[in-house]
Amino acid sequence: MAVPKLKLMISLVFIQALITSNQAAPSNSDIFREYIGAEFNNVKFSDVPINPNVEFHFLLSFAIDYDTSGSSPTNGNFNVFWDTGNLGASQVSDIKNAHSNVKVGLSLGGDSVNSGSCYFKPASVDSWVSNAVSSLTSIIQKYNLDGIDIDYEHFKSDPNTFSECIGRLIKTLKNNGVIKFASIAPFDDDDVQSHYLALWKNYGQLIDYVNFQFYAYDQSTTVSQFINYFKKQSSNYNGGKVLASFSTDGSGGLSPENGFFTACHRLKSEQNLHGIFVWSADDSKKNGFRYEKQSQALLAIPH
Repeated sequence: MAVPKLKLMISLVFIQALITSNQAAPSNSDIFREYIGAEFNNVKFSDVPINPNVEFHFLLSFAIDYDTSGSSPTNGNFNVFWDTGNLGASQVSDIKNAHSNVKVGLSLGGDSVNSGSCYFKPASVDSWVSNAVSSLTSIIQKYNLDGIDIDYEHFKSDPNTFSECIGRLIKTLKNNGVIKFASIAPFDDDDVQSHYLALWKNYGQLIDYVNFQFYAYDQSTTVSQFINYFKKQSSNYNGGKVLASFSTDGSGGLSPENGFFTACHRLKSEQNLHGIFVWSADDSKKNGFRYEKQSQALLAIPH
């Protein structure tokens, strides 16, 4: 018997919807990431416990397009501002050779430089991108790095200019084979979000991880609030791998002491734990990296 055209169309639409929903289904991941080197307290890669059953990313903090004194923006000409005495090129090679699951990335920008705010301040899109591609390629190759993280938090440019500069930078470095991954590190501030959401809208397909700074929320954050914040930001960065996060400097958000891992277990049970990142190894050194161990143990549990 012939199937009426309307029923056939409805069936096809339903099947397509099922396929689409399966393709877009969120899933757990075993990515663990940690910022390191911003505070010059002699922390070393080898100090940090590394679980062999996760994918581990160190993020060197920071490279900044300011002059070496940290007083003036340089329009995309990046300089190194992390602790190279303990986290230099040979140490990067050593930790990667010792652990096949380790990659090392480079975070750009950050909150401050030389005790003042670190501003994203390009002279023009073309000049900034040209300078950034050149200077970062040199740094990435010198230090044998694998990717970049975008952590600008203060802006003297409009969102579209930021989007074009960063999007074209990531695209060029990926096309040139200089980097294997790129991430962004926004937080819930109107100005910050306007810039990163413009970037996400235009270049989201090139961004592998969203290191959302959930520790920028209030220190009184509860487990249920954290879950709601996570769902909200997963909606904002739709389709992205939004990572759960906490800080070990006591700044804010849902801390491990107050239920962070309870929230992560809940996300994992819903297939929504895409990974965890921590700010920072420098701060965790004093407590023996206990929460880094706990985070990785959770991520290493079969999905």
